[in-house]
Amino acid sequence: MKKTKGFIAEFKEFITKGNVIDLAVGVIIGGAFKAIVDSLVADVIMPVISLITGGIDFSNLFIQLSGDTKYETLAAAQEAGVATINYGNFISAVINFLIMAFVIFLLVKSINAVRAKFEKKPEEKEEAPTTKTCPFCCSEIAIDAVKCPHCTSDIPAEEAAE
Repeated sequence: MKKTKGFIAEFKEFITKGNVIDLAVGVIIGGAFKAIVDSLVADVIMPVISLITGGIDFSNLFIQLSGDTKYETLAAAQEAGVATINYGNFISAVINFLIMAFVIFLLVKSINAVRAKFEKKPEEKEEAPTTKTCPFCCSEIAIDAVKCPHCTSDIPAEEAAE
């Protein structure tokens, strides 16, 4: 009977594998990088987009779903407890995602380029010939042929061995 590993032993093996540790480091760095991208979008990109679009403040773009009073800002609507669809925040989140995806694409592309530069390329071996020429009729025949299929001549032993 085969003894199975205990739950704790399996967990210890799982957690100490290199891929799990690499993934954990990636998640932590990704979380820190997200804060940088959020700031870039909120503090740099969105003001420029707002300027281009005539002063639209994306953080205050919302659709009011309830209540009769119209609110000028999202904060005022939320303070009053009004149900809203905050599509301006969604637009900001999409821009965040696109920036993160682009940066990750550039990072992976550069890592692959560096890896390809240092990776050893397999040397190409010359393939052994698979055909030879019959010494009697000059037809192309299989390399291991002892009789020519075209002229039916016997191929001499030294020719057959080549």
